[in-house]
Amino acid sequence: RSSRPAVSHLLSRHFGDKFSFRGKKMFRSLIGASICAYLQELADIRASGLKSFRDITVDEGNLLLWSGLIVPENAPYNKGAFRIEITFPAEYPFKPPKICFKTKIYHPNIDEKGQVCLPIISAENWKPATKTDQVIQALIALVNDPEPEHPLRADLAEEYLKDRKKFTKNAEEYTRKHSEKRPE
Repeated sequence: RSSRPAVSHLLSRHFGDKFSFRGKKMFRSLIGASICAYLQELADIRASGLKSFRDITVDEGNLLLWSGLIVPENAPYNKGAFRIEITFPAEYPFKPPKICFKTKIYHPNIDEKGQVCLPIISAENWKPATKTDQVIQALIALVNDPEPEHPLRADLAEEYLKDRKKFTKNAEEYTRKHSEKRPE
């Protein structure tokens, strides 16, 4: 399957008709093979119809910065949506992307700055063959089912383990106050 049509369409959509290319070789030489890979992954994610990751945008000034909305399925987060940013390093796929929550969330694996403890993107676990959709699916699974054994917020991990009812109540209230509206 050729990536040129999907990637060319994305570039045309974001930057206008000046990005209509004839041939993969010219395309790759103009923007680089890694950018082509990012944009193909974006096209694949958009085409997948993933319901828990929506409103995906790419920063027009920086193709290595994506934004999207995590829409969890499980309580206590299923009444809100959470904006994230994915930043790809220049060395991607040899180095993992970074994920940051821009919407506050009451979660043991996500700190107050929005940093995430997600094993799939840790330096020691990262594999260059890992695709962005796998990272997003792992993130959605983590939001839906916290992993208190890998906390960034020890106090919330302890509350989650010792008093799940209290944790759920606090997380629901926090979600109500801080989350974005869920898309229809």
